[in-house]
Parts: sequence; C-alpha cells; structure tokens
Amino acid sequence: MPARRALAYGLLGLPLAFAALPVYVHVPRLYAETAGLPLALLGAILLGARLLDAGIDPWLGWLADRLPRRGMLAVALLPFAAGFAALVNPPASHAAAWLLGALALTYLGFSAATVAYQAWGADIAPDSAERTRFTAAREGFGLAGVVLAAALPGLLAADHNTGLGRLGWVLPPLLLVTAVTTLVGVGPAAGRVAALAEPVGASLRGALGDAAFRRLLAVFVANGLAAALPATLFPFFVADVLEADAAGGPLLVAYFLAGAASLPLWVRLAARHGRVTAWLGAMGLAMLAFGWAARLGAGDVAGFALVCVASGLALGADLALPAAIAADLGERQGRAGACFGVWNLAAKLNLALAAGLALPLLAWLGYQPGSGTGLPALSFTYALLPLAFKAVAAALLWRWRHLLEITS
Repeated sequence: MPARRALAYGLLGLPLAFAALPVYVHVPRLYAETAGLPLALLGAILLGARLLDAGIDPWLGWLADRLPRRGMLAVALLPFAAGFAALVNPPASHAAAWLLGALALTYLGFSAATVAYQAWGADIAPDSAERTRFTAAREGFGLAGVVLAAALPGLLAADHNTGLGRLGWVLPPLLLVTAVTTLVGVGPAAGRVAALAEPVGASLRGALGDAAFRRLLAVFVANGLAAALPATLFPFFVADVLEADAAGGPLLVAYFLAGAASLPLWVRLAARHGRVTAWLGAMGLAMLAFGWAARLGAGDVAGFALVCVASGLALGADLALPAAIAADLGERQGRAGACFGVWNLAAKLNLALAAGLALPLLAWLGYQPGSGTGLPALSFTYALLPLAFKAVAAALLWRWRHLLEITS
C-alpha cells in the first residue's frame, strides 16, 4: 500500500514535466518561425515572463501554507492546461500579446501547482524515508514526461511546429486523467499548517531562519549551477566539439532514461547509508563524468554517450535526495509551502544565472558557434567549470553533513 500510494502521488509529475520541456526549449523557435516575432522582442518577452515566474514562487509558497494544498493544486491545473494549449498554438496576428498572456497563464498555473504539489508531498509522507520515496516517484514520472514530450511532436506531425501545436491538445486530457488518479489514489491528508496567520514576509523569514535550510540551499545552488551550465551548453558541445549534431536527441534520451532508472537505486542507498552520503556519492560520479567529457573531441560520440549515462545516473540523486531533505525541513517548520517557494525560486535563478554566466564567458574566451574557433573554451565551460561548482557543492555538503542528515 505505501508503494502504491507513492506511485499514485508521483504520477502527476508526468504532465507537469511534459509541459516544461516545450515551454523552455521549443517556444522561442516556434514564435520566431511561425509568428515571425523579431528576436529582440521575443527575447524581451521571454526574459520578462521568466523573471516574473521566478519572483512569484515565494508568494505562492506562502499561499500554499494558508490554503488546503490539494485544493490549490487542483485549481492551479486549470490555468496551466489552458495556458499551455494557447501557448503552442499561436495566432497569425497579435502574436506578441498572445505569447505574453499565454506565458503568464502557463507559468502561474505551473508554478502554483508545483509548489502546492511539493508541499502536499511533505504532508502526506509520514517520515523521512517515505518522503524520499514520494520525491523519487514524482521525479521519476517527471523524467518520463520529459522523454514523452521530446518524442511526441515528431510522431504527431511531420513538421515539428505542427506537432508541437498538437501537443497542446494532448496535455489537457493527460492532465485530467493523472490528476484524478493522483488525488483519488493518495487521498486527503491533514498535514501541518502552522504558519496560517503569518504575513508573507514573516513566512519567508521563518523559512530562511532555519540554519539547516539555508545551508541546504547553498549546496543546492552550487550543485544546480554545476547541472545548469552543461544543460545550457549541451547543443553547442555536441555540434562543435563532437561534430555530431544529429546525435543530440538520442544522447539526451540516454541521459534522462539513466536518471529515471537510477532513482530506485538512490532511494535504497539513502535508506541504507543516509541521504547525504548517497548524494555525495552521486556528486563524485558526476565529477568523474565531467572530467572525462573535457578530454573528448570530434567523433567521440561513444565516449560522450558514457558521459551522458554516468551524469544521468547522478541526476537521479540530484532530483530525489535534496528535495526530500527540503521536505523534511519544511515539515519540521510547518512551512513546507514557503520552503518550496524559495526552493523553486533558487532552481529557476540557477537556470538564468547559468545562461548569463556561460554565454558571455564563452564570447569573452573567443568561442564562436559553428566556426571551429574557441573549442577549448567551450570544453572548459561545458565540463571543467561545472566540475568546479560540483566540487564546491560536495565540500559544503560534507562540511554540513551532520546538520543535513535528517530522520523523522
């Protein structure tokens, strides 16, 4: 029964992640090609919407501590589904206003649903071990959603943009089925909501006032930068260093499948040796993979496939273990919503910071996409710089291991 309940809870992670990949990866190209939006205007709209999206997460977390989390989750799915369907089906005219409105609706629904979903998971799991299982189930289904979203547009239509538009009509029924299964299969949970009367500022100060949570955030940010840098630079590395642009899709699939397959292993290792020790082991594996990637060159597709598998295995720990520790800390405070609001803000800022750091650095070091110049700089920024951030994260985690190894 506990395993069935964890699977029922995790199922909703599939459609949430299913929509995230097209929103972040495919929408810019879609609006540039089909709607003809100028790149400068497109970039300004995307940047503004993403900053707004990141900024509202702490307030959504505060709201999740004041409202029934199942109810907030169910309501948030409505604007999420409507916004996504509109987003991937742009009109022939007024595309800029349509993009801004659809992004706002999608981001609001997605962020509210995600924060409520994560906080609800902290409520319904009775102890630390179960929170790790629930988190792993959520992230495992999320990885399945990413792979599904990557494959479906090509299956739905010969033209990628047409397939993407049809993907918008796949999400609402998928979301309905999975949401009903999750809400009914898990059932209600009373949860602890100790922060009902707090204003938003006090709620955020309370969440950040926990020394263990602040230290976990520091590890999470350093580790997140180590993951976000290669994610940002992956297409450039495959195209210019490996000279194997066509292999990018299969390599990404191998990465995500390895991450999904590794989740049960990390749950077992965490139960046996502790979550901090298991997470440190995953960081070591990722550092070995990054170090090997720095040695690769043109045609080394097989070697890079091993890098993708090894780093994908480490990804499973990154997805399951720190979020489970955060759930414990949030539940201990009675502010799981506020903690996950701050947590998601940090995750989104990591992605923005990675792009803001990596791309100007590459330009300064002389790399020019597609020109064959500056390839050592690309290898350094793709592999060795993340290795350094990962080493910082591992050192901090080791230093604070006794504070962060929580059992309840």
